[in-house]
Amino acid sequence: MKKSVDVYEVRAFSRGDAGGNLAGVVLERVDNNLKQGIAKRLGYSETVFIEETGEREFHLEYFTPSSEVDLCGHATIGGIHVLKEVEGLEEGSYTIETRAGRLEVEVGREAIFMEQNEPAFYGEVDRKKIAESLNISVEDLGDLSPEIVSTGLKDILVPIGSLEVMRNIEPDFKRIEEISREYGVVGYHLFTLESIEGNTAFTRNFAPLYEIDEESATGTSNGALACYLGKYGVVEDKKMRFEQGDYMGNPSRVDVRMDGKSPMVGGEAALTRKFTIEV
Repeated sequence: MKKSVDVYEVRAFSRGDAGGNLAGVVLERVDNNLKQGIAKRLGYSETVFIEETGEREFHLEYFTPSSEVDLCGHATIGGIHVLKEVEGLEEGSYTIETRAGRLEVEVGREAIFMEQNEPAFYGEVDRKKIAESLNISVEDLGDLSPEIVSTGLKDILVPIGSLEVMRNIEPDFKRIEEISREYGVVGYHLFTLESIEGNTAFTRNFAPLYEIDEESATGTSNGALACYLGKYGVVEDKKMRFEQGDYMGNPSRVDVRMDGKSPMVGGEAALTRKFTIEV
C-alpha cells in the first residue's frame, strides 16, 4: 500500500527569499528502505529526514540522490528552519544526532548556526593533477596547496588565484569524480580570497561522485575552509563570510564563527513550498 509523505522545500544560506541551496526536508517517520529512493526521486543535492528523539534533541539523516552522507550543512540549516516555521521550534540551543556525531545547533531570530567537528587535516594533493581536472594551469592556482580537510565530510580545498579564473573554470567532472574516489573525498571546494562583496572568500563546490556537479551553498565545506585559512594564518578574523552560488544564479552567503576549535556554521533560510509524494 502506498503512503503519502509531506516534503518541505527550503533554501538554506539564502539572502532573504532569494539564492541559497535547495534541500528537501521530511519530518515524518519513513521506513529506512524508502529514504534513498525518496531522495533520488526528489533530486535535491541533499534531502534530510528528521525525527525528534528527546527534549531539545533530534536525529538527522542525509541522502544525496545516490547515497547517504554523514553530514550536510545546508540541509541541517534548512531542516531546522522548517522545524521553526512549521513546528514552532523556539529560539535556543538544541542537539542533533548525525553519523558525524552529536552536534549543537543554535536557533536565532534570523539565523541558524550548527556546530561542526574539530578539523582533521589529511594531507596535500598534487597541484598538477588538480589543475588539469579543472582545465586550468598550475599558475592559476593560489599560493596555498590543495589539501584534504574535514569538519564532518572530507573535501579537497583548492586555492584559486583570482575571481576571474574562478568564474571561467570549466571542470572535467569525470576526472574530478575519479580523483574524488581515489582520495576518498566528497569533492572539491574551490576558493579565492578575491570576492564580489568584500567578504572572506568566494567559493565553488563540485561533487560529481555524488551526482552533484555543483552546489550553490555548502556549510560543511566552508566550515573546513575557515579552519584551513586559520591554520595557515591567512585569515585572523574569528567571524568569516563566504560567497557561493553567484555564477549559478543562486547567490548564497555562509557565515562561520570560530568560537573555539570547532567551527559554528550558519546563515538564513527560507521555506519555499510544501508538497506531497506517494511512496
